[in-house]
Amino acid sequence: MGQAQSQPEYRQPTPPPPPPLLEKPWRKQEFNTRYELLEIIRNYETLTESVEEPRILLVGQIGAGKSSFFNSVNSIFRGHVMLQATSGYGDTSVSKQYRTYPVQDGKGGKRLPYILCDTMGLEDSDYDEGIRVEDIISVIKGHVSDLYEFNPRAPITRNDRRYREDSSLADKVHCVVYVVEADKISLLGQNLLKKMKSIRAEVNSMGIPQLVLVTKIDKACPEVKNDLTKVYRSRYIYEKVTQLGQMLGVPVSSISPVKNYSIETELNLHVDVLILKALQQMLRAADACFDDMKLKGLAQ
Repeated sequence: MGQAQSQPEYRQPTPPPPPPLLEKPWRKQEFNTRYELLEIIRNYETLTESVEEPRILLVGQIGAGKSSFFNSVNSIFRGHVMLQATSGYGDTSVSKQYRTYPVQDGKGGKRLPYILCDTMGLEDSDYDEGIRVEDIISVIKGHVSDLYEFNPRAPITRNDRRYREDSSLADKVHCVVYVVEADKISLLGQNLLKKMKSIRAEVNSMGIPQLVLVTKIDKACPEVKNDLTKVYRSRYIYEKVTQLGQMLGVPVSSISPVKNYSIETELNLHVDVLILKALQQMLRAADACFDDMKLKGLAQ
């Protein structure tokens, strides 16, 4: 008798990948609200007499887009793409100084009621490169003056002549924003995450609101690159934002996806709306900071 023929092994068919776009957006956003957002930000007033211009500190890895975000905000209010903060590419931080950037409403216009603060980039390494966590905390507490040049090997101390000992409420930071590239969320190293969590823990104890800015969304998702209004229907962006929220321990509601101006020479309505919406959220966070300080009797 011949051997029985073996039955072919049955294999479960591989299910098709989920579609790149979700049926419903994970956040509602109208993209025809540029004018309304501009007016809201122009007319913003703080909740305390002690601070006319809340300070918003951008913290993030080298090349994440901190300086580019400032340039993008500045461009929107100037009416054309422009560069003021030094930004670029590479493995070393372009911004080595602490910079505070007020924004003007148009060329020669009045100063807008907020200040964006830029720092040297965080490094995914030990404390021999990039800005030190101690320096970021000193910035938040208002001890560091504009144009101070950071030293990765030694934090600023009270012995430094540029150290501001008695900082006022206006000198301090009122909202901390972590800047992360959308296409590198899965690649965030343990050293970098450890530094961010260390900053978060310290800032939490101060009662200062913390947000997250996810940049370069067009590089992370082809659907978004083709049509920026698809950002809140992008499955990939939603999954990455959710993952980042879990990694940093923040709610998805505190994360804003944006695209900065980089290669463009003219303004784009959809780019502007996402950036202005993120800025509005930062000003709302500053208001929450002032509310908390008033409850504690720290602000008037």
